[in-house]
Amino acid sequence: MFFSDIVGQDAVKEKLIKQAKENRVPHALMLAGPQGTGKLALAIAFAQYIMCENRTPSDSCGVCPACTKVSKLIHPDLHFVYPAKAGKDKSDTADDSTIEGQEDLLTVWRKMVLDNPYMIETDWYDAIDLNNKQGIISVATAGEVIRKLSLKSFESDSKVMIVWLAERMNVQAANKLLKLIEEPPAKTYFIMVSENPNLILKTILSRTQQVFVPPLSASAIAIALTERLGITPDRARDIGKVSNGSYHEALRLTRHNTNDYFEQYRNLMRLCYAKRYPDLLDWVDDISRLGREEQKEFLSYALKLTRESLMLNLGLDDISYLMGEESEFGKKFSPFLGIANVNQVTKTLAHAYECIAQNGNPQITFASMALQLAKHIGPATQT
Repeated sequence: MFFSDIVGQDAVKEKLIKQAKENRVPHALMLAGPQGTGKLALAIAFAQYIMCENRTPSDSCGVCPACTKVSKLIHPDLHFVYPAKAGKDKSDTADDSTIEGQEDLLTVWRKMVLDNPYMIETDWYDAIDLNNKQGIISVATAGEVIRKLSLKSFESDSKVMIVWLAERMNVQAANKLLKLIEEPPAKTYFIMVSENPNLILKTILSRTQQVFVPPLSASAIAIALTERLGITPDRARDIGKVSNGSYHEALRLTRHNTNDYFEQYRNLMRLCYAKRYPDLLDWVDDISRLGREEQKEFLSYALKLTRESLMLNLGLDDISYLMGEESEFGKKFSPFLGIANVNQVTKTLAHAYECIAQNGNPQITFASMALQLAKHIGPATQT
């Protein structure tokens, strides 16, 4: 993967390239930032640049044997770790990790990343059939990492271990890797990717050089959509505006005019407004059937749409990032979401997110959330 393949992030690219040119590549690097911003793509492009035999001042050459193999994710000195089901998570160090006995995880990983290096956690979990469970990077995987990196490199002078979603390391795995991350073998590099570094063991964080990968600009997304996918400039600008800095979200919006969670959100707010409590409990049953990561995505989306509706309420249409059905609903709903109740609504949604993220019972969490929202949304809240 080339740096030029990555949407935007010019400042991050320049920083990484400068480190490589000056032989100052940290032994442990942390690329941290929101999902969909290109962190995994940057990690792979940086690995390719480090291993490239004839790199240019701005990118890898793309034709040397190292570049050819890294671009296909098959270089023997490039390794990956990613969250998976406990007991079936040996990443690229095992041949018998399977999904329902059919495909090894590394094969699925390679296909997913090559198809879309902007994939998010739920995409991966769907691909490996984790359903309601959250993946982990376990102590068994940590042991395989140590074993793999203790061997001599096969072809390159350098070895690179990319750890995707490092926050999914359990405490035992993090402690097992601690000394290796602090003092790896010569020319061995860890590149960690994280969307929530606060969940990573502090002793691990203290041993990494952190680089923030910010949300993408709307203009960078729009340009990429037009140049790479042939989206019309007007539609590309609309998508860039509402994708919240995520190229993953932008790609999704090119396939769907309305967010997948829009119907759930609209139904929830309508039922809360009308105080239809029996129907709200039915809504709770439906949302509770989603996987945990999907529930978290819904709640993130609900917080976003709530914020955008408030902007409409305040007359700040220019900074309200809604389009299509979302925009129409936001205009109708915004009179009932204002200064008087927005804090209670957002706190209720945020609390539900925290409960789900901490493996709280979905039925109890969403029932409590719905009943609280019904108190704060309705004609009496009009401002």
